[in-house]
Amino acid sequence: MSYSEFKTIGSVLKEFQVRYREANFVETLAFAISNYFQEDLDLIMREGVVDNSEFAICENLIYPILKEVWKLYRQHFILWSHQALTFDNRLCGFPEYILASRSPLGKVVFDKPYLLLVEAKQDNFEAAWAQCLSEMIAAQRLNQDPPITVFGITSNGSTWQFGKLEADLFTRNILPYSIFELEALFGVVNYLFQQCEEQMRQYTTAVA
Repeated sequence: MSYSEFKTIGSVLKEFQVRYREANFVETLAFAISNYFQEDLDLIMREGVVDNSEFAICENLIYPILKEVWKLYRQHFILWSHQALTFDNRLCGFPEYILASRSPLGKVVFDKPYLLLVEAKQDNFEAAWAQCLSEMIAAQRLNQDPPITVFGITSNGSTWQFGKLEADLFTRNILPYSIFELEALFGVVNYLFQQCEEQMRQYTTAVA
């Protein structure tokens, strides 16, 4: 069973006995958006075709934002695109993007996943969250020792939604964020990356 076979959040909650709540947990951590990035995004949105396919949305709108923030955290993390994430035959598939710790064996070795992003295809955020939550559960189980908070993002390119999985509790952020309010959106993505980094530092200290 692949992640995409889950179509509703409720079905995932019931299948894996996860509790659900809604709350505004994200914060904004200031991020300096370069003039080049802003000008390039303005150009591609004004002159390019950015939403004619799932691939175009990922390549033109989603990945550039993730990559821009990832550059600040590249010492500790790798940003994977369409990397296999498998826990068992129920939890397997290829998330659009995964933020995983950088392995001491080298950048080509997949390590602990901390954050996952799923594209909301055809603006179906319910199905996107069902897929994302099942991926977050897989990540959590792969990271059993120590237990960490796994973060999730769903996006159709223009609207971004956020969630987190702590133990058996999934929290979905009430407020969505928009690519048309770029400073706030970058601030939230930066905050989530920072939270992942903080967890990694705590783990490194604990095992030292």
